[in-house]
Amino acid sequence: MLVSAAVCPHPPLLVPEMAGAAAGELDALREACDEAVRRLAGDALVVVGGDARTWEPAADGVADFRPYGLDLTFGTGRDTLPLSLAIGHWLLRRARDVPPVRYQAVAFDASPQDCLALGERLAGSAERVALLVMGDGSACRDVKAPGYLDDRAEPFDEAAARALGGPGARGPADAAALAALDPSLAADLWAAGRAAWQVLAGAAGAAPFTAELLAHEAPYGVGYLVASWKRD
Repeated sequence: MLVSAAVCPHPPLLVPEMAGAAAGELDALREACDEAVRRLAGDALVVVGGDARTWEPAADGVADFRPYGLDLTFGTGRDTLPLSLAIGHWLLRRARDVPPVRYQAVAFDASPQDCLALGERLAGSAERVALLVMGDGSACRDVKAPGYLDDRAEPFDEAAARALGGPGARGPADAAALAALDPSLAADLWAAGRAAWQVLAGAAGAAPFTAELLAHEAPYGVGYLVASWKRD
């Protein structure tokens, strides 16, 4: 049963050493992520994030930031974590100094039905499950964004923010709205978090959760959302 969740973005620049002189630009976002991760409660902690395919890396998987220009690695296993899970690992070390019990990668292009089913399985894997859900919003918020400017990007991120954070930045989470996100539109907008968010929706099901939106930014033309969920 899912009892809590944290939703965080996964840009490499979230790691201060990666950002260099620009690290201060994301200080508030890091603090929001830290707070969301600290609020996680449960007996089984699962980090969920997007990748090219759906698979379950070993719990000792390696978070390797060398491909992004930083000589930093965590873990000793044979599996190399995708960026989303590597940033999740880093956040856990930073905010809680605890290892995840389990990693779950979900294909960026996984269907909503497959994401919901995966989330339901994760929620049923232990009596009290906590999810750290890693995913970025649209990457088309301005002309300098990776996907250039698309007028649909801001409304997409606003809808995701309402679903993840409740009305007025705090209130009932809306798993149904997450489940209804259009995968084709998300792909057009380079929204890397769509599949992971829909895994969260599947894990929550119809259960009531109080949600709080801790951050909603787009500093580099990419939507970054941070939220905390607690089962009522």
